[in-house]
Amino acid sequence: MSAAGQGRRPGGSGGSGRPERGGRPAGGKPGRPTGGKPERGDGSTSAGRTYGAPSRGPARPKRATPRPDAGPTHDVHVADGVRLQKVLATAGFGSRRACEVMIEQGRVEVDGQIVTELGVRVDPVHAVIHVDGLRLQLDASKITIAFNKPVGVVSTMEDTDGRPDLSQFFGDRKERLFHVGRLDTDSEGLLLLTNDGELANRLTHPKYGVQKTYLVEVKGRLANGVGKQLLDGIGLDDGTAKLDAFKLIAAVPDASQVEVVLHEGRNRIVRRMFAKVGYPVTRLVRTRMGPIRLGDLPPGRHRVLGQTELGTLMSAVDL
Repeated sequence: MSAAGQGRRPGGSGGSGRPERGGRPAGGKPGRPTGGKPERGDGSTSAGRTYGAPSRGPARPKRATPRPDAGPTHDVHVADGVRLQKVLATAGFGSRRACEVMIEQGRVEVDGQIVTELGVRVDPVHAVIHVDGLRLQLDASKITIAFNKPVGVVSTMEDTDGRPDLSQFFGDRKERLFHVGRLDTDSEGLLLLTNDGELANRLTHPKYGVQKTYLVEVKGRLANGVGKQLLDGIGLDDGTAKLDAFKLIAAVPDASQVEVVLHEGRNRIVRRMFAKVGYPVTRLVRTRMGPIRLGDLPPGRHRVLGQTELGTLMSAVDL
């Protein structure tokens, strides 16, 4: 199934029951989702309809506004530090002059304090700096990676049973990387890896409720009301589980494709939920985690998150 394909409402012209482009006749594969904005639904399962709360989009930067009358609440200046505009320029925010303008506009915050003076020096290793509400990762030793995990690869750096694992893709890196959450061996898609322990802990902590989006293919045409059932909650052996959002992408007589969003991270949670309502999963792809999207990253390939993308991820967990 092409990553660029689009799922549309089944049923072409002439009442043939064949899906439009992105779907398939019986025996083929449903199309990929368009990624459109979810709408609230009524629990029926018409293709293209979405039920439940919309999934959270990328964290929207909170633009800081200068407060010249408030005065500093604490001194963030470090006498032997680096000028703030140089730190920003080194981080890729433009020339030093452009960064000076950002500071004067009150768009830069250091350790919770908006800075508008150009003479401020900071410790780039320990200072917590935000630009327009986005956290900067200034520690060059910290790295976060988006990886498209293929089917058959175990989400661990070393598998005692000798199965393919993450070491064959990242074994030559000098950083000690931790995978954020898991994808079971039969599942594929977005897996985040980082050597930033605090970021990893927050991304997996229930307190922050980081949502994950999955493209799910199941056996059979989903009956009306299945979406509402999954949103209301399904009783499993380890407690009730429910989706945050559900969208039917395509359906043919022997298969359906849906996009689901949830913030839980229990083992094989999506597969168990669909099995419980009578629709075994035949393919499961994680396409998004918080604000980070899989996009067109090929299976087995990875990319290092850039400053802005990493900033939205850190903001999503209040860093």
